[in-house]
Amino acid sequence: MKSRMLVLEDGTVFKGIAFGSDRASQGEVVFTTGMTGYQETLSDPSFYGQIVTFTYPLIGNYGINRDDFESINPSIRGMVVRELAKQPSNFRSDMGLNEYLISMDIPGIEGIDTRKLTRIIRSKGAVRAILTEANAEINIDEVVVQLQNTPHLTNHVREVSPKAAYPSPGRGKRVVLIDFGMKHGILRELNKRNCDVLVVPYNTPVDQILAWYPDGIMLSNGPGDPQDVTEAIETIRNLIGKVPIFGICLGHQLFALASGAKSFKLPFGHRGANHPVKDLRTGRTELTSQNHGYAIDEDSIKGTELEITHIALNDGTIEGLRHKIYPAFTVQYHPEASPGPEDSNHLFDEFIELMEVHAGKEKQHA
Repeated sequence: MKSRMLVLEDGTVFKGIAFGSDRASQGEVVFTTGMTGYQETLSDPSFYGQIVTFTYPLIGNYGINRDDFESINPSIRGMVVRELAKQPSNFRSDMGLNEYLISMDIPGIEGIDTRKLTRIIRSKGAVRAILTEANAEINIDEVVVQLQNTPHLTNHVREVSPKAAYPSPGRGKRVVLIDFGMKHGILRELNKRNCDVLVVPYNTPVDQILAWYPDGIMLSNGPGDPQDVTEAIETIRNLIGKVPIFGICLGHQLFALASGAKSFKLPFGHRGANHPVKDLRTGRTELTSQNHGYAIDEDSIKGTELEITHIALNDGTIEGLRHKIYPAFTVQYHPEASPGPEDSNHLFDEFIELMEVHAGKEKQHA
């Protein structure tokens, strides 16, 4: 067994056992609280540039299968677990987690105190770190200085968004899905409802989007700071009012910024599959799957044409918005789950209904 260490920018060092790829890797360390769903988590493009810590103590026990990926190529920089299951047991398993990470060139570390690491992140916020070989010759002080001088990434969406548009045909409503780092679960839910989907890159011009005569626009999830994606903010601003819009996660944040609101970085983000969210329209509380490090400032909603529809019960942050005038709504969490509860899956049906109502009004005015 090879030894490996995780060095944080504050100088904290965790020594453990290496698994996955042999290479060193640097990124922002975050934690996720899901008890299951590690395959969907490691393949979620929203984790681009991050080293993911799993708070549940045993990871990998049901292996990796062909069906549960949320993207083709994982974007995470590394995995941190308390214990890696060496012999997965599940009828769907095609390979072990360690074998998969080796094939994808993703390093991991096990055997460290993940509870302590999580407490550090909760108190200091997400921190930069490096996964590297535990070698006595490595100068920790120099590594820390390197981490502290490393600029934060700003190109997240550009790295995970597709380079060209592609179709996912159906015979129902035509939806242009702007891909900022889409989880495949979103596309699956639209396909399930027979939507004729065209997936386009994050920087697709407005006139090109409208040239496909969409019945609706889907704004996908994605990684990073929404304020970095200036092209998308301008695009969405010019789409509001022209066609129904449904935004998820980063799409929710970009829609809010395009409408005049502001975003801020959460101390340690919301990542996991058990976050309670209250629907202010119905009073109903749903358990949701979440993965984001930024949120929308509630005070900045004042003076805009937006109204708050959902709030997080853990910290009171905004989890859903609706445009007061135009057919558009967004949520901060993942109604397609993957992994997680499917309490909010009905939002895709609401999107279909919104497109149908809008199409009916368009015919009346024709």
